[in-house]
Amino acid sequence: MSQPLKIRRLGRQPYAPVWQAMTAFTDNRTAATVDELWVLEHDPVFTLGQAGKMEHVLAPGEIPVVPVDRGGQVTYHGPGQIVAYPLIDLRRAGVSVRELVNRIEQAIIDTLAHWNIEAVRREGAPGVYVADAKVAALGLRVRRGCSFHGLAFNVNMNLEPFHRINPCGYKDLAVTQVLDLGGPSRLSDVEDVLIGEFCRQFDFNAEPTAPLIPELPARVAV
Repeated sequence: MSQPLKIRRLGRQPYAPVWQAMTAFTDNRTAATVDELWVLEHDPVFTLGQAGKMEHVLAPGEIPVVPVDRGGQVTYHGPGQIVAYPLIDLRRAGVSVRELVNRIEQAIIDTLAHWNIEAVRREGAPGVYVADAKVAALGLRVRRGCSFHGLAFNVNMNLEPFHRINPCGYKDLAVTQVLDLGGPSRLSDVEDVLIGEFCRQFDFNAEPTAPLIPELPARVAV
């Protein structure tokens, strides 16, 4: 039986308030709390996961580096990239952490297939790849059986900041984006498909767009 999923499209947001808000949501949720998917863009920021090493941050320049409590190494978020945070009760959804990762990856792979872009996953290196270039990164955290943090999916962005780091801790890892692979340039077009594929993977029934989160600024039009 399908479970409801609240979709929140938050527009462009600074990183720290969203991190604080999803942490608070996870800490305060109960067994009755409806799962949510937050979809947004971030202002330019490098985030360094719990396993992250500063040696992989080569030349951040004016872009801030924020150590965070997700898994994984260093990555970049910026305008033109879809960031999606699945706030899911894994026990209720009946999925393990490994299956959560696999299903998120599959949702991205199936999204790209809408534009005839063939994407794959790599064993031992979470994320989604096209012709050896990474198009989406994953970094998750599970607390009390509930997930937060999530995925970053490059659509139509300035990729230069990825040259300032070893993406996900890999030297010279190539990074690509949907636009350069022949897909659409508008984030909203890709968001719509991604949300549908995500819901299909987890058998969620997406509810109409939920109100914005009081702790966050109003959506910034981009």
